[in-house]
Amino acid sequence: MHNKIEKVLAQLNSVLLGKTQQTKLALVCLLADGHLLIEDLPGMGKTTLAATLAKTLGLDYQRVQFTSDMLPADIIGVSIFDTQKQLFSFHQGPIFNQVLLADEINRASPKTQSALLEAMEEKQVSVDGTTYPLAKPFFVIATQNPLDQAGTFPLPESQLDRFMMRIELGFPSQQAEMQMLKNDHKEQKVQAIVDVSELQAMQVAVQKVEANDALLDYLLRLIAESRYGGLAVNPLSPRCSKVLLQAAKAMAFINQRSYVIPEDVQAVFVAVTEHRLMGSHQDKSSNGVLSETLLKRIDPLN
Repeated sequence: MHNKIEKVLAQLNSVLLGKTQQTKLALVCLLADGHLLIEDLPGMGKTTLAATLAKTLGLDYQRVQFTSDMLPADIIGVSIFDTQKQLFSFHQGPIFNQVLLADEINRASPKTQSALLEAMEEKQVSVDGTTYPLAKPFFVIATQNPLDQAGTFPLPESQLDRFMMRIELGFPSQQAEMQMLKNDHKEQKVQAIVDVSELQAMQVAVQKVEANDALLDYLLRLIAESRYGGLAVNPLSPRCSKVLLQAAKAMAFINQRSYVIPEDVQAVFVAVTEHRLMGSHQDKSSNGVLSETLLKRIDPLN
């Protein structure tokens, strides 16, 4: 199982050069059964990472380009009246794939963004009084441009909270960009390294990773510092406690351990908490600083 994980990471890193930490966090997010938000400037490889991740994990996916005139029905689907049968039949939208690549999600209106809320939390959608279950597993991998870019709508806090992690790619190193330019004419062959059953088995294994009371105490002290330490605009919720533990378990699993250590929590802490601490209308450049401050304030040994 861990041999497959190494191959998955190797393929991701062969496509997205010089971003080993970001690809590892992205894999952690999906192994922990979470949704992933990738934010950065246009042209940084956000969509490439999302598409490569879906293909590598052997998942059916569909990319949807979000625009300001998109409607909820464009994502969920629509009921169309069949004149021969004299009844409405539901035509499924792209959300009924195992992976929905929501490209530039913050270019859609808040009404369209909110159409994803039920799907991301409950793994189902309701249309005309009928509830339709989504595929298993079901992931939303969304990309968004910075809010200072033209034509963007900030994601509401309730939807930001549905994303287990938010990561940024940043500019590549000069060496990585040089290699990218040299290989630009070569076709990158991406193949499925695991299938759905193997992925689900990995997710079950992540659930079985153990966290002792001392580790849970450290995690909860981090959460409490966000609430009572006087730093955070938006203190971390109990939902964040749960997803932080789940992400730490997935990091421990990738690192071939059956138990969580404080370093696992620290490795995922910024990606899990930064978008929750500051919300959608704050300057995200200070989010990582705030998360890092919380980590420095709490000693895992005390």
